[in-house]
Amino acid sequence: MNNKKYIGLEDLEVYQIAREISKLGWKIYEKFDWQIKKVIGDQFIRAIDSTGANIAEGYGRYHYLDRIKFFYNARGSLLESQHWSELIKERNLAEEKDLSSLLELIKKLHPKLNNFIKANFKTKNGKQEKFS
Repeated sequence: MNNKKYIGLEDLEVYQIAREISKLGWKIYEKFDWQIKKVIGDQFIRAIDSTGANIAEGYGRYHYLDRIKFFYNARGSLLESQHWSELIKERNLAEEKDLSSLLELIKKLHPKLNNFIKANFKTKNGKQEKFS
């Protein structure tokens, strides 16, 4: 009998952090005026929300290579989120406190997401793939 416990999406630490990033990103985005939303805000919030969405979609895939493709997309979106957040900070378009908290969460998620990808990267026979 298989006693493995299924871990739900909501229980994944990487997903929980991504959702916190989305909440804080939205708090920042909704304070932008129309012009800032159009010029930088839309790309910012899409990248922010895409991180968690790709983790969720990847987690729902069966084949490990399919899962990992979405986790890589999540990592790309996370780094794009960092880029837009740093530009917003440089241009003083949002509160320093909120942006610092957001960037802290992004930097916290990045290595955890890398480790999550490594843990999911298995060969056909179930052995862990080696990374350098």
